[in-house]
Amino acid sequence: MRFEHVGGVVCLGETMVMMVPADPGPVHLVRTWHRAVGGAESNVACHLARLGVRSSWVSAVGDDSFGLAVLDTVAGYGVDVSGVRVDPVRPTGLYVKEASPDGSPVRYYRRGSAASGMDLETIDRLGLGEVALVHVSGITPALSDTCLAMMQELLRRPRHGFRISFDLNWRPALWTDRDPRVLRELADLADVVLAGSDEAELVWGTGDPRRLRALLPGPKSLVVKQGADGATLLEDGETHFEPALEVEVVEPVGAGDAFAAGFLAATLAGQTPSVRLRAGHLQAASALLTAEDVGDPLPDDVSDPLLHADPRTWSSARLEV
Repeated sequence: MRFEHVGGVVCLGETMVMMVPADPGPVHLVRTWHRAVGGAESNVACHLARLGVRSSWVSAVGDDSFGLAVLDTVAGYGVDVSGVRVDPVRPTGLYVKEASPDGSPVRYYRRGSAASGMDLETIDRLGLGEVALVHVSGITPALSDTCLAMMQELLRRPRHGFRISFDLNWRPALWTDRDPRVLRELADLADVVLAGSDEAELVWGTGDPRRLRALLPGPKSLVVKQGADGATLLEDGETHFEPALEVEVVEPVGAGDAFAAGFLAATLAGQTPSVRLRAGHLQAASALLTAEDVGDPLPDDVSDPLLHADPRTWSSARLEV
């Protein structure tokens, strides 16, 4: 599943270093940690690069070893990181995954991070005259007042030759002292909106695709991800649904970003609604089948036939490790 020659995509948002316990037992006794890198928007950029789409990531990192690790990791997927600002004062954001028998709570240490200092100047680094799509999420406006102002300015500007996609990416811990009602305003200014039905229920009071469309009449395309059931696309007055693939899940983290990349790549390629939704499901499957946020795409001899399979073949497919 490749989508070359569809125009460039720039993804805007914070990426942080993640620390994961390498030792079992209570977190306060852990002596060894694994370092990883995570960020919704850069994940999308990495998936797009894996699909053959020219992608770049714009953000800010600290002038520290964590910042270098972020840049090296994202660039290693073939993503252009030349638009990332290295902040000489603010640090790179950090989050810690505290594995426990009751789940894996995440602790964020991102207040005052380099990315929270993004402002209107950041828009000048997006290369808007050279891309077909700008991808953003609902995480960024929660980081700071300047990040919110940047998002509002970007989405309100006249667009010439490019579209903006907005993934809700609800992170409640970021909104404890901010007003999440702004997310509806921002989403309604985008061209493409992606949201999980569960998170939309929490933020906007409904996860029903038709009710969400009534709340968000502005975007040309609205995608509602309905977990293991599938995904619905509302576009041009029509509704399209594609069931999700049955997948042997290794790790669910990152599947939403993968779905966004597959759907957006196929959208830029001018594919049919069915193929666009299936491309999202297939790329999400590639993330579900690995413990990594960004795994290898499925082999072409698996994905290409499924993209255009009849409904019965698609529905009966099962992907395993």
